[in-house]
Amino acid sequence: MTSILTNTAAIAALSTLRSISSDMETTQGRISSGYKVETASDNAAYWSIATTMRSDNKALGTVQDALGLGAATTDVAYTALESSIKVVDEIKAKITAASQPGVDKDKVQKEITQLQDQLVSISKSASFSGENWVYHTGSAGAGTQSIVGSFNRDASGNVSLTTLEYDTNNSSLIQVDASGANVSLGGTGLLSSNLTYNTDTGSSASLSVSVLTLDISTMTAGDLSAALKGVDAVLQDMTDAASDVGALNSRIDMQTDFVADLMDSIEKGVGKLVDADMNEESTRLKALQTQQQLGIQALSIANSDSQNVLSLFR
Repeated sequence: MTSILTNTAAIAALSTLRSISSDMETTQGRISSGYKVETASDNAAYWSIATTMRSDNKALGTVQDALGLGAATTDVAYTALESSIKVVDEIKAKITAASQPGVDKDKVQKEITQLQDQLVSISKSASFSGENWVYHTGSAGAGTQSIVGSFNRDASGNVSLTTLEYDTNNSSLIQVDASGANVSLGGTGLLSSNLTYNTDTGSSASLSVSVLTLDISTMTAGDLSAALKGVDAVLQDMTDAASDVGALNSRIDMQTDFVADLMDSIEKGVGKLVDADMNEESTRLKALQTQQQLGIQALSIANSDSQNVLSLFR
């Protein structure tokens, strides 16, 4: 049936054109934005996952900054320990030299005093962003320091932080009280605590002086021998402390690399969920443009059918 009131063919062609135009709008939006899932209306599940993972990745970026700060702090502490070991090694050599008969111990002590001052200078200077792992005062005592190492989310959606912890009691070189005096008894400072050593019989003995207060000017041969053993014991403890800090620094480096790789993996995963495939979208756009041209042609043909009715009345 031919009707001038209802053009079924034109209605069908127009409906097809609307559908093609909607698809073109979607495709053009993906091409311009680069996303196939840009809003929740595009795909609620993928959008939710992507939004959460982007937030987690941002948190991991902050973790990277924290690891960088931790690495700098441990680097400074390790440098201080390494430099202090060299100075204490020099003090050990001076004590050995002073043990030789005929050596002027007063002159050797002057050299030791300069080395002791250098140890204090190194320890006080080993601070980064207000943290000092080798010099501790009455108001900033040694204790466990935590470095944020990772951001975690479990299967239930609960979040937590992984921390790398280090007890600075192990690396403390100098500890002073509120008045600034060295804590020689019961303190954690390897250089400020009284010297202790193992005797030839295996028992523990101690001296009433520390590395920082050592004065060999009036020491006897026996006193020098005991001081040498005490300084050597401190040197061994400092070496152990430097090894611990170096191991922590190595772990921080590994964790930093892991966090960087993890962020890259998350970013790739999110991209697979929401990024548009430009090759696919460009091909779809060309196809839709062709369909649109054909739809317009079909609508033109359908509209011309109404004109053909006039020929019936000529």
